[in-house]
Amino acid sequence: MSGHRSGGGHLRPAGSGFEAKAWLFMRVSGVVLLGLAVFHFYWMHFAIGVDNIDFQTIVGRWANPLWRLYDLALLAFAMAHGTNGLRYVLEDYVRRPGARHLIKGVAYVLAAILVLAGAYIIFTFDAAGV
Repeated sequence: MSGHRSGGGHLRPAGSGFEAKAWLFMRVSGVVLLGLAVFHFYWMHFAIGVDNIDFQTIVGRWANPLWRLYDLALLAFAMAHGTNGLRYVLEDYVRRPGARHLIKGVAYVLAAILVLAGAYIIFTFDAAGV
């Protein structure tokens, strides 16, 4: 991979193609995920308290559509960040192009299915129907 070193010694792809955008996405999504995850941890463990979390806590939380959007953002950023990281690992360790493309394709489909399933659950959840 051609590129140049940026701060921290990480190889940054040269140019503005897909690899450069994927490299930048990893950095931006990592920062966004850090903020989302730390706030989630704080809210659930300190503001609510682990001993107080039960089904009704989630029902009450999801009564507000903003919490549902927050949870979807956390899910989507985590899955996209992780899938992009898996793509990097596959590029490094799966030498046969055909196998690498197949594994990446399966990973992308599974990631999309999981995000769509999560979004479906988040937005169609109805406590009255449970």
